Amino acid sequence: MTASSDLPPTRWEGPASVGRGYGVHFAELIASGADVDGEARLADVLAPRGARILDAGSGMGRVAASLRARGHEAVGVDLDASLIEQSRAAYPELPVAQARLEQLDAAFMAAHEMPGVYDLIVCVGNVMVLLAEGSERTVLARFRGLLAPGGRILVGFSLVGAPPRSRVYPAEEFVADAAAAGLVVESRHATFDLRPVGAGDDFAVWVLKVA
Repeated sequence: MTASSDLPPTRWEGPASVGRGYGVHFAELIASGADVDGEARLADVLAPRGARILDAGSGMGRVAASLRARGHEAVGVDLDASLIEQSRAAYPELPVAQARLEQLDAAFMAAHEMPGVYDLIVCVGNVMVLLAEGSERTVLARFRGLLAPGGRILVGFSLVGAPPRSRVYPAEEFVADAAAAGLVVESRHATFDLRPVGAGDDFAVWVLKVA
């Protein structure tokens, strides 16, 4: 396995991290009673009951924790040590590990006492547009390698270069990258509540499966 230090930096990292304040913001939303479960509700619908679910880029743990509350065997991985710490404090029952997504494979998961295959992989919260430059196909191929037969991947990200330092990732380029990783689009939507795709959309949600 390639060491994290040997990989180029992600767009998330830097002297002024994109993530500064992210965990605090969502903690405040949750405390206020705001609805932050849209991604988890859709993931729950896509997954069989009691599914093995990997939240890739799990952040403060809100999506994976919500899926565990729905009866799934959900686990998380994230690059950001501060968010991993927040996740463990907020959701101590949620297994989480620190990792670059380019490093994910069955051996890594086993070393962290996590399942080696998954019925659903969730990659939301603009994770795909904050990866290291040129790593998108590698990450998607890593996801494919962790899918159980019939498994699917739920992906959602901004199409217009938000948040700061994220890339603009055109829909057609993402679909081509998914195809290069052995994946096909099962469906595409504009939001996590499945609104239809329209002209001028600034966000996209995909469900992928093995080609």
